[in-house]
Amino acid sequence: MGSNSVDNHTFSITTPLYYVNDLPHIGSAYTTIAADVIARFQRLKGVPVLMITGTDEHGQKIQRTAEAREKSPQAHCDEIVLGFQSLWQRLNIAYDRFIRTTAPRHQAIVAEFFQRVWDRGDIYEGHQQGWYCVSCEEFKEERDLLPEQRCPIHSNKAVEWRDEQNYFFKLSKYQSQLEQFYADQPDFIQPLSRRNEVLSFVSQGLQDFSISRVNLDWGFPMPTDPNHTLYVWFDALLGYVTALLDPADEPTLDNALQKWWPIQTHLIGKDILRFHAVYWPAMLMSAGLPLPGRVFGHGFLTKDGQKMGKSLGNTLDPVDLVERYGADAVRYYFLKEIEFGRDGDFSETRFINVLNADLANDLGNLLNRTLNMAGRYCQGQVPDVMGDDIPADYDLKSKGAILATTVEAAYEALAFSQACEAVLGLVRSCNKFLDEKAPWSLYKQGQQAETERVLYAVLESVRLAAYLLSPIVPGLAIAIYSQLGLAADFNDRAIGQTLPYSVHSRWGYLPASQALGKAEPIFQRIERASE
Repeated sequence: MGSNSVDNHTFSITTPLYYVNDLPHIGSAYTTIAADVIARFQRLKGVPVLMITGTDEHGQKIQRTAEAREKSPQAHCDEIVLGFQSLWQRLNIAYDRFIRTTAPRHQAIVAEFFQRVWDRGDIYEGHQQGWYCVSCEEFKEERDLLPEQRCPIHSNKAVEWRDEQNYFFKLSKYQSQLEQFYADQPDFIQPLSRRNEVLSFVSQGLQDFSISRVNLDWGFPMPTDPNHTLYVWFDALLGYVTALLDPADEPTLDNALQKWWPIQTHLIGKDILRFHAVYWPAMLMSAGLPLPGRVFGHGFLTKDGQKMGKSLGNTLDPVDLVERYGADAVRYYFLKEIEFGRDGDFSETRFINVLNADLANDLGNLLNRTLNMAGRYCQGQVPDVMGDDIPADYDLKSKGAILATTVEAAYEALAFSQACEAVLGLVRSCNKFLDEKAPWSLYKQGQQAETERVLYAVLESVRLAAYLLSPIVPGLAIAIYSQLGLAADFNDRAIGQTLPYSVHSRWGYLPASQALGKAEPIFQRIERASE
């Protein structure tokens, strides 16, 4: 999976293609931030990265939403897509491709893929009866429904009875092949709880699923029978393939699959796990294509311990959150406070407390007071000390020396909260170290060399912390490097070349005697709005 820096394999990662029935919610922001962090970490290591996000724009739900708003489906989609793109910009998401499933090039890819599956004999016409949830765009098993025929996911919506001729994909044909694949690739579905859900679902026996709809205009017509429209999931999953095309490429499967396929990581919410971990690999097997590296289904977010929803009136607006607190704050809280893969909660009190404690106090004050001391005791320069001259067992050096290994393993495993904890551990050690060593007393006693060594060790540890946290809080990392007198743009896609990982992830990089920048708070304490 490109886990060491010498094998310069490519790395491709996707968010879901978000459904544009409404503006982005905090759940979409959560997945996208996580994908961005993984992509940034791989770029830091010098690996060529393609990060894909985008929108899924077809289907009955979109058509109905647009009608209710008295707009054409395309006009509705165009408007909502702008909402996604502007939020990603505000959250400092450095995606490489934004794919819209209404794009004409996408239709060409879908048609070619469909033809492969058709030629394989895996599509047939059949009859389907059953309860259908328009919001999920899928048929529901009777046993899964809530009272009054309501959908288990959209519990305020009743399902509709459908009785129609559709085309089906032979999912059942791939049952044993899928089971073999899960056995051979135990890491394909993560975390373990999601893997177990999928294995249990598949073991109950797979049913063929319909890939077309009649009486629906909003979507691509089926290549072999234009009276049918291709069903949203068959079309949407292929957006990941279309997104791989370079803008100048002719839209063919060969061109799309040339450089970045198979995708290493699909990041999704657990509600769309089945489509990504069962339907998608089966479709790819049918088309004779290699399968992705892993599908990671993260948990749901609650607010103050309650499920969020419009009907409950307790949604959390990501645009409002980032406007009030800034991108780094939002990125940090969601990845540090929630173990990725589990459900997690947002509470504004907790949010403010965590940011003030970790970023304003532990990290921000630490840098500020150390820079001020360096100003007084070392003429505003990095102390005249080389990292290599400090003994290996020196407190902060011994901790800093192993930090990158711990943090790298955490990022690779998508254990973002562990990465943050490890880095913060070094930061907290610095605060303790300063209090114990008391460089202000050492200086008064005329122990200049020891004063400088203490200050160097702290400044270098803060630099290392900033570098390793840069995928999560790029803005903060830029500010820290700048105050240390180092030029760094952590938003630069070529960061792995400009600040090579092998050099900057090692403790002891900070050049001796260079001029330090001006000490300013890198993260403003958040004052609680008076209730």
